[in-house]
Amino acid sequence: MSAADTTLAEAPPTKHEVAETPLEALASICTVIAMLLFVQGFIFQNFEIPSASMQNTLLIGDHVVVDRTTLAPHTTWMPFVHYRPVQRGDVIVFYKPNPETPELILVKRCIGIPGDRIHLRHGVVYLNGVAQVEPHAIQPSDNPDSPHGYNPYRDDFPAIAPDEGEQLTEVWRQELPTEIQGDDLVVPPGKVFAMGDNRTESLDGRYWGFVPQENIMGRPLFVYWSFKTPEDQETKTSWGERIAFVFHIVTHIFDGTRWSRTLHVIR
Repeated sequence: MSAADTTLAEAPPTKHEVAETPLEALASICTVIAMLLFVQGFIFQNFEIPSASMQNTLLIGDHVVVDRTTLAPHTTWMPFVHYRPVQRGDVIVFYKPNPETPELILVKRCIGIPGDRIHLRHGVVYLNGVAQVEPHAIQPSDNPDSPHGYNPYRDDFPAIAPDEGEQLTEVWRQELPTEIQGDDLVVPPGKVFAMGDNRTESLDGRYWGFVPQENIMGRPLFVYWSFKTPEDQETKTSWGERIAFVFHIVTHIFDGTRWSRTLHVIR
């Protein structure tokens, strides 16, 4: 064998790169989208806080990551996932229990679980007869002229107060008297009682009732981004107002971001 023949014999075969077809590229993109939709729908989801009802735990403009699995009903096909029932003190994300707005998503704190007896006295929560120490809760002002001053229905709950008018849903107005035993509201099986941490600014379970456990979507874990947002932003629903706020975010992304709240753990 000549030197030339030896060189040809030792040379590795040439590899021909096969270009990805448009169909294969589309299949790859669809796989990624399907995985993202699964993660967002069943494991984690992001939400924006639109109101001050959970201040100072959650601020208007906080963007939070919500755990969709821990509080979900137990399933045997995912045995490695940690499941547990809702506990007192959990911050929960849920569909509002109101037939008029069934798709409205709220964030509140679980105050009572099935069997608990609850009442408020001047804004202080009594759970099974014991006054609760709640450092996260914003209580009513002692100033009678303040808009956040004492309100009999709200702060001495449960109480039947016809002057609450439209703030009580019609369903809860009829159900509330049937759930009171003595001075207490008793949480029935399969439901929890939830309130906002900003007690004077929260239209919560005192106004629309118990949260069915099947309405609970999950619990917020941490704030991944927080942007200074006006309190009335949620009422601005026109396209022009939305586009204007997006432009405001783009032009104030650095000075409008609350950097200190990045990765803030929610408790």
